[in-house]
Amino acid sequence: MRSNPPTAKAAKTPHARAEGVLPELTELIALREQARRLDLAPRGRVLATRTGGHVARFRGRGMEFDESRVYQPGDDPRNMDWRVTARAGRPHVKLFREERERPVWLLVDQGPSMRFGTRIAFKSVVAAQAAALLGWAAVDRGDRVGGLVFDETRHLERRPASRAAGLLPLLDRLASPAPAFRADAESSGPAGGYASLADAAGHLVRLVRPGSLVAVISDFADILRTQTRWMTELAAACEVILLPVHDSIESRAPPSGRYPVTDGRRRGLLDLTRSGSREAYEDLFRSRMESLERLARRNRAHLLRLSADVPVGPALALGLGGRGRLPAAGGFA
Repeated sequence: MRSNPPTAKAAKTPHARAEGVLPELTELIALREQARRLDLAPRGRVLATRTGGHVARFRGRGMEFDESRVYQPGDDPRNMDWRVTARAGRPHVKLFREERERPVWLLVDQGPSMRFGTRIAFKSVVAAQAAALLGWAAVDRGDRVGGLVFDETRHLERRPASRAAGLLPLLDRLASPAPAFRADAESSGPAGGYASLADAAGHLVRLVRPGSLVAVISDFADILRTQTRWMTELAAACEVILLPVHDSIESRAPPSGRYPVTDGRRRGLLDLTRSGSREAYEDLFRSRMESLERLARRNRAHLLRLSADVPVGPALALGLGGRGRLPAAGGFA
């Protein structure tokens, strides 16, 4: 098994792609058709600032009828509710809730632990496909889409924009090979990458406006070691979907043996011959998922697990309810 493809080679031959290692931009764009199966309707009250397709929390003239009430001096006579007026014998007016467009943010982890796969595709590819599907679903709803795509050496940040203007640069970045690792590369800076999901999410917190939908796509490999304050801050004013991506060999240990592993720069040996080593291996993954589930429940976030050996489109459609609803906060799909 191999994590992190040989990035130096990929950087020298950017057009050479192994299937399942790096997605083509055309493939990510073509996912727009599948994205029509996804339901990104808000699951709670929405705060936003522009006219669009989501019901806002305040009242005013708009697309969605809310209720009728007794006419008061100064009310717009164009909003008279004649049926209720006739029935009640007193003038009533209609109140509406305005519809607003919702900013959608995609936080996509492409770091070293994501560049790993044993069967169909690397976790980074699954993350790219999930981001494309969610992004296109949002675009088709009329939402503004932006995001932050990062690895250990670079990041791309785009503020939410209408139509596909915010999404396409993110997809292009997801389809481009990671540069060769440099020991002197910036680990967390304006032009550099982020060493961890927590670092990238901490930056995102400062960008996201209340009422946004934030989808965090990662393997959450360091969830047991890093702070999670970013989650609390995001969930306080936004709807959050956590999408952990895993490879089947992470949840189920391979048979007892010694397995060579590489991250493209260094080589090591995974020793599963010692007593209890396979159980400890599986316990670590289980602890990570349990910690993530507790985090989601505590912050009323949605949790949808994705596997690298299961097609992403159907998995997301099932998890999002196929034009239905998300599972209960913190629930697994």
